[in-house]
Amino acid sequence: MPSKEYQPGYSGLHPETTYDFHSRERKARTMLAVLADRFEGRLSDLHVLDTGVSTGIIANTLAEQVGRVTGLDIDDTAVAFARRTFQRPNLHFLVGDSLAVPCPPATFDVAICTHVYEHVPNADRLPMEIHRVLKPGGWCYFAAGNRLNIMEPHYGLPFLSWLPRPLAHRYLRLAGQGDYYYEKHLTLAGLRRLTAAFRCTDYTRKIIANPAAFHAEYMLPSNSLKTRLASLVAGRAFWLMPSYIWMLQKRK
Repeated sequence: MPSKEYQPGYSGLHPETTYDFHSRERKARTMLAVLADRFEGRLSDLHVLDTGVSTGIIANTLAEQVGRVTGLDIDDTAVAFARRTFQRPNLHFLVGDSLAVPCPPATFDVAICTHVYEHVPNADRLPMEIHRVLKPGGWCYFAAGNRLNIMEPHYGLPFLSWLPRPLAHRYLRLAGQGDYYYEKHLTLAGLRRLTAAFRCTDYTRKIIANPAAFHAEYMLPSNSLKTRLASLVAGRAFWLMPSYIWMLQKRK
């Protein structure tokens, strides 16, 4: 059994999500709405790092409104696709490691880190690198899944992320979906420890309270049972939310 290392060729393992233009563009619109709220609409001067850029669909959408976007991923096949498909003067793609970003300190105004932490070998190193390359007072858009999510989001298997690693590997094999469960999720308490070096502003509740304002009605239809349930859980059992969206600020 291999040790927990980098997950090679992720875009080839999950093409249904990584090459889904419609879904990823919608996620990017939510990111832009959160950034516009945080920066009071002033996006054109921002230099943004998109860690785990994959096929570049989100980065390309961000580049429509922000000043510059640098996309980074270890998946060279996905980055090659991004370079072929998206060509803008303010958009650049790099093959590289988000645990060792090939950029000097204090380069970026904003970092995007959306559902990346569970895929890297050393999750503790990831926020340290983001902290290093952000300018003082810079922000990280951080979207993260909860280990206590009943339905594991990558494989659609209930309770997979709850299991000890050896049982998770076996469950994945029995389901015919792979030999090794690379993803390693954290609970809310673990995510707070992971991001403790930053000042955190929670956008999870803001988005649930007003999905339309954040272009999030694809996740939370207005006045739907799903949205009402999400509001209930966010208010009374935040630790059970399936995922979180935070803006993390590097302290000046």
